[in-house]
Amino acid sequence: MLKITAVDFNKALQKWFRAHGRVLPWRSNPSPYDVLVSEFMLQQTTVAAVQPYFRRWMKRFPDVASLATAPEEEVMKHWQGLGYYSRARNLHRAAKAILAQFGGSIPGDLDLLRALPGVGPYTASAVAAFAFDQPVPVLDANIQRVIARLFDFQENIATAVGKKFLHQAASSLLPKKGGRYHASALMDLGATICRAGQPECAACPVRGFCQATDPAMLPMKPAKKAITQLEDWRALSLREGEIFLIPSPGPVWKGLWVLPPAQPCGEVICSLTYAITRYKVNLHVFQAEPLPDWQPFPLKNLPPMPSPHRKVIAAFLLQKKL
Repeated sequence: MLKITAVDFNKALQKWFRAHGRVLPWRSNPSPYDVLVSEFMLQQTTVAAVQPYFRRWMKRFPDVASLATAPEEEVMKHWQGLGYYSRARNLHRAAKAILAQFGGSIPGDLDLLRALPGVGPYTASAVAAFAFDQPVPVLDANIQRVIARLFDFQENIATAVGKKFLHQAASSLLPKKGGRYHASALMDLGATICRAGQPECAACPVRGFCQATDPAMLPMKPAKKAITQLEDWRALSLREGEIFLIPSPGPVWKGLWVLPPAQPCGEVICSLTYAITRYKVNLHVFQAEPLPDWQPFPLKNLPPMPSPHRKVIAAFLLQKKL
C-alpha cells in the first residue's frame, strides 16, 4: 500500500472543508439521535431528497423517547415518500431498544451500536464518527470512491479483498482525533469534487496525494444486475368519498395500506411506472366493487401508503376531477 502522510493529507483536506463543506441539517446539531435518524434516511437515498423529510421528522419525533413511544402507523406516515420502508420499522425498533436498554441515550460503543436493530457496520461507524467524534473509518459510496482513487486500487471493491483494502487504506488516513470533520470532509469531497464518472481533479484539494492514473474508471465495481420488468394489477374502489384499501401482506411495504390486487379485467383507468430496487414495475388500475375484507378510508385522510399507490390514486382523481 502506498504511504500517504495522514497529517499532511488531513491538513489540506480540512482547509478545503472549512471553506467548501456542505451545510446539512443534521450537521448543525450532530447529536447522536439526529445522526442516527439521518443515517437511516440516507441509506439508498440522496442528501437532497432526505433533507425535507428529516426536518419534518424531527418536528414530530425530536428525540428517542418520542419515536419509541409513537404508534407504528404514525411512524410510517412520516416516512411516507422516502421508500424502503423497512428502514422506518428498523429505526422505530432501534429507538425502542435504546429507550429500554440505555434509558434513551444512544451508546457510542461500536459493538453496542451494531447490536441495535437495522444498524450494520457502516451505520455504527457513521454514528461513532459524526455523533461521538471518534476517528473510525466511515466508508459510504463517496468515501469508497475517494479512497480507491487516492490509492489507485484496481480491483473490485465489493470483494473481500476490496473491502479489506478500503478499510486499511481509510484507517491509514485517520487523524488522532476529530473523526467528525475528517469523515465529513472525505464525504463532501466525494460528493462534490471526486464524483462518480469524471471528477474535477483540477479543483481537488488533495490531488497532490492522488495516485489514480485513470480516476474516471475507479472504483472497480461488480456489473449491475439486469432490470426486471413486472406488471402489477390493482383494484380501485370508490364509494361516497371513500376508497377501499387493504394492509400490505408484505414483505414489500409491510405496515402500509395498498390498493387490493386484481386480475386483469375490463378497462385500465390509470397506469404508472416506477422503479424499486432492480425492478421496473408497470402499475395498472381497474375499477372494481369492494370485497368484504377491504377497508374504507376517507380520500381526504388516507393512511400511510406507498408512493406509487398514492400517486396513481391522485392521478385518477385529477383525471376525473373528483
